[in-house]
Amino acid sequence: MRFFSVLLILCAVVLPAQAGVTYSFVHIEEPGDDSTQLYNGSVGENQFFVEVGDYGSNQVLFNFFNTGPVASYIDGVYFDDGSLLGIAALIDADQNGGDPDVDFTEGSATPSDLPAGNLVGFTTTAGFLADADPPSGGGNGIDTGEELGVVFDLQGSLTYADVISDLNSGDLRIGIKAQGFPNGGSEGFVNNGVIPAPAAVLLGGLGIAMVGWLRRRKAL
Repeated sequence: MRFFSVLLILCAVVLPAQAGVTYSFVHIEEPGDDSTQLYNGSVGENQFFVEVGDYGSNQVLFNFFNTGPVASYIDGVYFDDGSLLGIAALIDADQNGGDPDVDFTEGSATPSDLPAGNLVGFTTTAGFLADADPPSGGGNGIDTGEELGVVFDLQGSLTYADVISDLNSGDLRIGIKAQGFPNGGSEGFVNNGVIPAPAAVLLGGLGIAMVGWLRRRKAL
């Protein structure tokens, strides 16, 4: 009963912060993938998400987050075509008051295209990518309980609604590269379906809130 009360309090705190549409990711399986790669893919599919929100002034915010609990980190984000004009800003450790443990640089990444993206027809649009600054593992990547914001300008008179439409139709796709899994390895993922709003709130809000709460308890 006590835990349920804490859960209700966390929901009340987190709910107002959640706006926009949340998407999950699907692992890009490569020929010859063994049980390690498939396990890593399952981890990513269950704890990597991106929330897409209207940022105003003809801009859209892509907020990437890693709910955990399995050790892993996102160290590259990629975008393929759509209504986007170009990256306007990042929300991370050194820009716009972002997560102090996440630091990325826009415009380039290693590798320069989404790993295994060719298997699903994913071609990174020039300049539409960002990479974690070294060291990414346990340092500047998106570890469990952390997040990264990527703000894009939109083309001409296009709107946030056009971005969501493009994501749902596949005209715009989002890819991520992740590693740091318990068994090693590096995997590519591409955005999948929309997460229903209540589930998105619990995944994004409660996952990150609980990790933060546990960290604070450990520090005491």
